[in-house]
Amino acid sequence: MEIIIRDTPADVAKQAADILEHYIRRGATLGLATGSTPVATYQELIRRHREQDLSFADCQAFLLDEYVGLPKDHEQSYYATIRRELTNHVDIADDHVHSPEGYDPNPEEAAQRYEKALHTGVDIQILGIGTNGHIGFNEPSSSLSSRTRVKTLHPQTVADNARFFDSANEVPRHVLTQGLGTIMRAGHLLLLATGSAKAQAVRDLVEGPLSAHCPASILQWHEKATVVVDRQAAELLKNREYYEYAFANKTTWQL
Repeated sequence: MEIIIRDTPADVAKQAADILEHYIRRGATLGLATGSTPVATYQELIRRHREQDLSFADCQAFLLDEYVGLPKDHEQSYYATIRRELTNHVDIADDHVHSPEGYDPNPEEAAQRYEKALHTGVDIQILGIGTNGHIGFNEPSSSLSSRTRVKTLHPQTVADNARFFDSANEVPRHVLTQGLGTIMRAGHLLLLATGSAKAQAVRDLVEGPLSAHCPASILQWHEKATVVVDRQAAELLKNREYYEYAFANKTTWQL
């Protein structure tokens, strides 16, 4: 696992965009996350598309998750969110942007269809991390080998996401999410975290034991996982000086 510590959230976004640009220019299959953390990275990618001819035309994209029961045109559905925050602003075809069908009357069948669609493979998967260590919507106690399925949101996640709705009561309690085993099939995992509120989760992810208590700790088993955090999110890491030293001394053949 590579740990990259940057000074500010803006620096995290630029670092993440640098990594993603390498894949985008190859026409890769991208795994996209929603939530507040990747927004700055998406804004930087949009800027590069407009100013540096970064083309998404040959890319495919798959979302991590979707609320159960929200129609596609609901402003807080992830189908709508990813278009508003990224894909409507670049040159990726809309039918190249895939997401779980959370509005399907049979979400379990929708989960199975999405899992099957993902077998084509994701080259790089963007991830955020919840304050309780969740990735996607794999809450604590999720099976480390889980596949795409319906999950019940943890009350902490409902509280965290309430800022996107008029009240916590409007936050759906169920989601369709890629499982941890599904996420682990991606060729490269890129996890982003900023702010002191994420510091304990980052500590558990990087330096804690591999445990379903912190679903993100599954990244410790991945052969190519990159964690990019700002100084506030890194403040509880015991070995942060080494992580900075290792990155500063990274050679071209380690890229």
